[in-house]
Amino acid sequence: MFLFRQRSLHIWRTMLAAILVLLILGGCVSNVPVVEPLEDEGNGEAVAGKVTVGSKQFTEQLILGQIAILLLEKAGFEVVDRTGLGQTEAVREALENGEIDLYWEYLATAWTVHLGHEEPLASPQECYEKIKEEDLANGIAWLEPASFNNTYAIIMSRENAETAAIVTISDLADLINAGQRPFGKWVFASSYEYALSPEGYPGLKERYGFAFDDVVLITNPAILYEALRDGDVPVAMGLATDGHLASFNLVSLVDDMYFHSFYNCAPVVRQQTLEKYPVIQDILSGASLLLDEETVSRLNALVDLEGKEPREVAREWLQSTGLIEPL
Repeated sequence: MFLFRQRSLHIWRTMLAAILVLLILGGCVSNVPVVEPLEDEGNGEAVAGKVTVGSKQFTEQLILGQIAILLLEKAGFEVVDRTGLGQTEAVREALENGEIDLYWEYLATAWTVHLGHEEPLASPQECYEKIKEEDLANGIAWLEPASFNNTYAIIMSRENAETAAIVTISDLADLINAGQRPFGKWVFASSYEYALSPEGYPGLKERYGFAFDDVVLITNPAILYEALRDGDVPVAMGLATDGHLASFNLVSLVDDMYFHSFYNCAPVVRQQTLEKYPVIQDILSGASLLLDEETVSRLNALVDLEGKEPREVAREWLQSTGLIEPL
């Protein structure tokens, strides 16, 4: 359904809108839908609508915000850029107050911080469905989440993981419990927080039924990743989409028993805005489908380690996927 400012549209525009609807329903359009423009607001240009996109302040959020902005602009929207707005609470409050229309949020953050729950859920899908249902009462709609999960991760060098055929944390636990040490002692590099928190290493040991030979505490994340890259330790903790993983050829092991919280990310939109512009869901869905952990890690690395601007990185990635055309 498309919205128009005036009832007296030219016949050709009405026919064009009808054709576009049929194409969308038939699945014959590109990933970024064509949106019939509204009348201009006095600036001489017709637009599909006006939306404000926000984000939190860290790299991943800035990139995701720019991805949304570029896709909406490509579809003909006038977009106000409020990325880098603030911390979690500030951005959520801005959404609730109508200062912004959408941003990307993480499942675990919504479940615990925004909705106030403490009990864990069994799977990311269950978490998403419950959040989607409950948050709708707050006037907030959750669109389809991306596949990447920016949570705590157990990481290894890609070479070592492939050599030892370790894909999941259970694979690692089995190897340790069998007394096999292909890389010497099983030393685990960890932050203080992860090493001591029940949601970190103590809980991980209990869930998977194993323990490392030794734990080394490292406060600087960059040094922690370097120790893993350089072979000083065989295993470390980290974040699944940190740019160092792509840059240092590291891999996060699959958390096959769902111990860590679910930080899958999804666009969240004011329900009022989505009702006005329902095509937003289609516009953003193409990007969500393609954003896996390896991709997001690589995009983060381009900003954090190579100094590129988030908008530049977002544009280059969207162009490489065909979601927007090259300039």
